Amino acid sequence: MNNESLVLRVAGRPVGRYIARPELPPRLSPRPYLHPVTTLAGTAVTELSPADHIHHLGVGVAVPDVEGHNFWGGRTYVCDQGPTELDNHGAQRHSAFQLRDPDGFVEELRWVAAGGELLRERRTVAATELSDSAWALDFTFSLTNTTHHELSLGSPATNGRPDAAYGGFFWRARKEAEAPRVFTADTEGEETVHGRRADWLALAGATWTLVFAGATKATRRDPWFVRTTEYPGVGSCLARDARLPIPPGETVVRRVVTVVADGALDRAGAAALARKAVSP
Repeated sequence: MNNESLVLRVAGRPVGRYIARPELPPRLSPRPYLHPVTTLAGTAVTELSPADHIHHLGVGVAVPDVEGHNFWGGRTYVCDQGPTELDNHGAQRHSAFQLRDPDGFVEELRWVAAGGELLRERRTVAATELSDSAWALDFTFSLTNTTHHELSLGSPATNGRPDAAYGGFFWRARKEAEAPRVFTADTEGEETVHGRRADWLALAGATWTLVFAGATKATRRDPWFVRTTEYPGVGSCLARDARLPIPPGETVVRRVVTVVADGALDRAGAAALARKAVSP
């Protein structure tokens, strides 16, 4: 194990690799990521730079608009113009690991764009066994504005593209022949789940299920960003209806706990594991 990568383990079994200093071209908005992430049986449930969206990098944090700088990768959505190639990409740079254990780590990062540093992040990741067929990835990130002026986080939605409020935690899931099923405690399907708030959301493939629980305080839970038909991916919407301001020296904190399970869970099974994963 070195500063560039580490392996997460649950009960001695490897379940994920974290790449802290990836070598990526600028247009992918270089940033650390987890890939591959697997179930306890070894089924991969992430993808890295798939052909449909090469800037999708496993599991991590990505924001398409930080005061006009792209920390998501790919094209930038410009109002009245659409997706546009711009030379505005930022990078998340690994500074140090404050903690490195087989089951998790605490990392310090700098979000840097043209002109210098915008944000500093503390990222805390932990892997916990839930059963003989499921484990949980607990992912918390804290973004602190290190400039002397207010910054704001935006999305294509706040720049004029409807239903595209992605930004924050993002998990690019395994793509299979059939689109995965997506459901919450009381609804099902991409159209009804996308853009809504829910205590948990499940994405179920042929032999695996991911259950995402928004574990931040209820007042700060973000709507979910969901795709199943075009590609399988789930993330948070930090800026759905309006830009998210961060005053100088202030910090935004978000936490998402994801259950990684073997088998296609039903609603009751997903709910039970979500409760167990976020319980104190």
